[in-house]
Amino acid sequence: MDPIEAQFQAYNTLFSVVEILGLAFLFALASETVWDVVAGRRKGLGETFANVAIAIVTALLERTFYGLIFVVALLLTASFAVLEIPQGWWSVPLAVLAADFTYYWMHRCEHEVRLFWANHSVHHSSPEFNFTTALRISWMDALIEWVFFIPMILLGFSLVHTVVGLVVVVAYQSWIHTEKVGKLGWLDGVFNTPSVHRVHHGSNAQYIDKNYGGILIIWDRLFGTYASEVEPVKYGITTPIASHNPLVINFKEYTSLWRDIRRAKSWPNAFGHLFRSPGWSPQNTTKHEKEAQK
Repeated sequence: MDPIEAQFQAYNTLFSVVEILGLAFLFALASETVWDVVAGRRKGLGETFANVAIAIVTALLERTFYGLIFVVALLLTASFAVLEIPQGWWSVPLAVLAADFTYYWMHRCEHEVRLFWANHSVHHSSPEFNFTTALRISWMDALIEWVFFIPMILLGFSLVHTVVGLVVVVAYQSWIHTEKVGKLGWLDGVFNTPSVHRVHHGSNAQYIDKNYGGILIIWDRLFGTYASEVEPVKYGITTPIASHNPLVINFKEYTSLWRDIRRAKSWPNAFGHLFRSPGWSPQNTTKHEKEAQK
């Protein structure tokens, strides 16, 4: 068998496994929802319906050219690659590891840069935490997240390797959006687990901007962003959306960002709203500068 043909067969097998796991996840999602309703763990199904509605629109978008933006953008970048990763049995695991490392920094930027937070806040805006939360992904992802994977392409990973690596990292995270699994001992210090990810979705002061890892949580331990689950988690964002409308959920933070930019009294302040942290304001900067001068 031709090596390239063998690689594509391996990728097809991998995607088939991901599809099977996806079906298993949907079954688990439905089972969890029924259990929560029967047990009275969900006060209503507003959040659940909102998450499912967002997922349906996402699935429809992925089947249009809009869904190909991520792939097309990286394909155009490939001509500028400075290296080439050889094909081999180890190339896929290496691509997954590289994608996981890339995901950590992308995820961190999505929390620490307001322009990216406007997109990623969609996923964090639910005050509930269950399997349907994993479906609550911004409709703008395809327009933004490809930028962070340019380094993988430039370093020689093929488009297929990069996409496969990202698919594996994202698919892994489906099962960790649940309160049904408790702490898992030493695994919580190595992998992204339900306990670790509950912390990431917390709006508690000690949990904000923690645990960015996709599969491995060792990146957080290396770069000082790890926190273990100690106190009960309060889910959601610090300024709740208070809406089940998918349009509001997807674009409220963008409208808030645009409002602040329009009100900015200078270009530096406008760029500050775009590229500084979500809580930044010119008033806060002035206050910190005055305190530093004391």
